[in-house]
Amino acid sequence: MKPRGKKARATSRDAPLRISSLRVEDLAQLLEQAGVAAAPRTVAADLEAGAPTNPDGTVNLVHYAAWCVRELGRSGGR
Repeated sequence: MKPRGKKARATSRDAPLRISSLRVEDLAQLLEQAGVAAAPRTVAADLEAGAPTNPDGTVNLVHYAAWCVRELGRSGGR
């Protein structure tokens, strides 16, 4: 039971994920749950290769996915 008058602080695990601002670890976990092999180091390597990030370093899932598709097109799907 929570004490009255005090709000519990939300942690990153408690807070709902926002697909517009995911931490690298959360993005990797979300991709893994969707069946995509993506460890945090893989996502970090993509960011170093030019995948877009938000000013605060988080990643927008839609922008990241679009970047991945564009990169696949450039490499011929390899």
